[in-house]
Amino acid sequence: MKELTQNEERVMRIIWSKGEALVRDILEALPEPQPPYTTLASTVKSLEKKGFVKYRAYGSTYLYSPKITQEDYSRKSVNSLVKNYFEGSVGNFLSFMVKENKISDKEIEDMQKLIDDMDKPEEK
Repeated sequence: MKELTQNEERVMRIIWSKGEALVRDILEALPEPQPPYTTLASTVKSLEKKGFVKYRAYGSTYLYSPKITQEDYSRKSVNSLVKNYFEGSVGNFLSFMVKENKISDKEIEDMQKLIDDMDKPEEK
């Protein structure tokens, strides 16, 4: 899967939230200052070429929808982040997040519960 630029990711978030959208729908969902329509259309076309969106044509209008889920993209992005910046270690990543105060005590407790639950044998 190819990387998305910041603008492409912003557009994908809109498409993911709407499920499908015309370029003008995406434009209306963007905050001010909005890019020119043609610039946005080029961004969406780039997303199509990268395999992130598909489209259905209605005359000269295209309705775009995601080809990849937001969850799949998030998983790939986090895995890439851990691999490229934390020597492939989830422990290093979590340690960084704790040191930077990006994880609350509640989130740490929730993660510990997930880990504890994973260690329990499944009941049959």
